[in-house]
Amino acid sequence: MALWDRLKDSATAMQGQLVAKKNDLKSGAFRDASMAMCALVAAADGSIDASERQRVASLIATNEVLQNFPADDLQARFNDYCQKLTADFDFGKVSVMQTIGKVQKKPTEARAVIQIGIVIGGADGDFDKTEQAVVREACFALGINPAEFDL
Repeated sequence: MALWDRLKDSATAMQGQLVAKKNDLKSGAFRDASMAMCALVAAADGSIDASERQRVASLIATNEVLQNFPADDLQARFNDYCQKLTADFDFGKVSVMQTIGKVQKKPTEARAVIQIGIVIGGADGDFDKTEQAVVREACFALGINPAEFDL
């Protein structure tokens, strides 16, 4: 099976797992960590271009699990995290990782945040090395072994 097919199947499977846990994923900390993860994946290469921001915003708006939250609230949070990362990537990354780390004590939410990162990263068909690296770092921030997600 080609890498692209495995990636697509993996992202689809993870989205299915997220939907199954939808009712457990309603906390403000999960919402914030998810938006921080989306911004981090979008900015993985150190910048976020307008088309990338739009693509991720569209994925957020259509993600069934994230529909637990008002779309305008999610968009505002996503944009805020993107702004932090584009203003000063290294400093913004520290702040974003702290936000992601707030769900560490809730394993279901922590794993769901990682899965969202993988789904967002793989949505364009290319979960590239920089995207994998930031999701791997998020795993460490959450105390999750990256190997659990083949990272």
